[in-house]
Amino acid sequence: MKKIYLLGFPEAVAAELSVQLGRVASDLPVESQEQFQVEQLQADSETLFFLMDSHLANMQAKQVFQHAPMATLVVLADQMNADRASQLMSAGATDYRALPCADEILSIYIRKAQHQADLSSQASKQRKGTNIFVTRDIETRRLLDQVALVAPSRASILVLGESGTGKERLSQYVHQCSNRHDCTFVAVNCAAIPEGMIEAELFGYEKGAFTGATGSRPGKFELAHGGTLLLDEITEMPMHMQAKLLRVIQEGEVDRLGGRSPIKVDVRLIATSNRNIEEAINEGVFRQDLYYRLNVVTVSLPPLRNRPDDIIPLAEHFLQRFSEMYGKPAPAISEACVEYLQHYNWPGNAREIENCMHRAFLICAGDQLQVEYLNLEAASKLLPSERSEEHAIKAGVSIRDMEQALIKQTIKHVKGNRTEAAKLLGISIRTLRNKLRDMDTGMPLAQDMVSSA
Repeated sequence: MKKIYLLGFPEAVAAELSVQLGRVASDLPVESQEQFQVEQLQADSETLFFLMDSHLANMQAKQVFQHAPMATLVVLADQMNADRASQLMSAGATDYRALPCADEILSIYIRKAQHQADLSSQASKQRKGTNIFVTRDIETRRLLDQVALVAPSRASILVLGESGTGKERLSQYVHQCSNRHDCTFVAVNCAAIPEGMIEAELFGYEKGAFTGATGSRPGKFELAHGGTLLLDEITEMPMHMQAKLLRVIQEGEVDRLGGRSPIKVDVRLIATSNRNIEEAINEGVFRQDLYYRLNVVTVSLPPLRNRPDDIIPLAEHFLQRFSEMYGKPAPAISEACVEYLQHYNWPGNAREIENCMHRAFLICAGDQLQVEYLNLEAASKLLPSERSEEHAIKAGVSIRDMEQALIKQTIKHVKGNRTEAAKLLGISIRTLRNKLRDMDTGMPLAQDMVSSA
């Protein structure tokens, strides 16, 4: 760590803190700035900030992190304010504590800051310049630093999060940060493969193994040899396949269908799920021993509503991507549009922003994106936050009926596109198909709904 800053403290308090810090960290320079002027700071990830609490502290903390995103920030208060403490901790502050502060506590903050600086430095080297995962959220950036540190290992990684939060993107980030980045990255959606085909897809088959097997074919494990294999939506894998997958992980070898001998494979395994895996285990649809095998490192991606600082950067990122795709300039996002995007709940997370920006880009007539291009009003009617409690829940209605009504309403909203409906509902397409099959009334296909609209 290079430096300590004292920001916004009265002269007498700053002088006392400087003396304390001199006792516990005599080798670190301490600079004080009574009038908060972030543009004058010379700071990076190896800087520790102490900020005096005030009604401006939340805004000042955000300015500090804009200037030095991976720095360590501690807020000290004359009088504690619970609401502000919660806001500051959510913004990325390491701690919120009352003055005076004992030497032992200051020592802990210095050690934490040094650890954060070391972690950030090592992660920066390991990232190799990759920018696959777009984020400005402080906590998510710290999470990416931790992920970058474990990426070079052989450990399996379990990535959890709602649909659309970027689990596959994070998996690609792990691959790029690992020592396998020059080898193959293979992704398999376990929910999208028919149950009778999944073993052949994963492990491969020999000629004549089954009707139609006119030649030999390697499975996804063999194709990912030396690289990384992503098993997306792992909780949708049939139970009998989970047992076979467990053996592959334990033995490091696969048996092709119709094969005579096992084939050695060296694969870094990443699994993702949008479900609560412990609940899946209790329901008997996921093996506990497989969970323990996969759960060496667990990464939980927060939903977009919990990282609002990422909304506009993601929107701009997708607009730029579509600009390159269609060969025309990306429109700027108007102030009204920015406010609307930031206040929308984004139940579909980053995937929903991508679709929204794609649609808006295509219909935008000028050089600035306006609210009317977003077309989010219909989707927002599906959100509990946009409706009164009386409309959301009616006495006497069963949970089964409410679930069926929500499924019908969602499928109608996406004009019968079941894949898109499953994404908005936060379930796999296989789960949606099963629920539709169990419903008393059948649902029309996409083309029927479009023709009747």
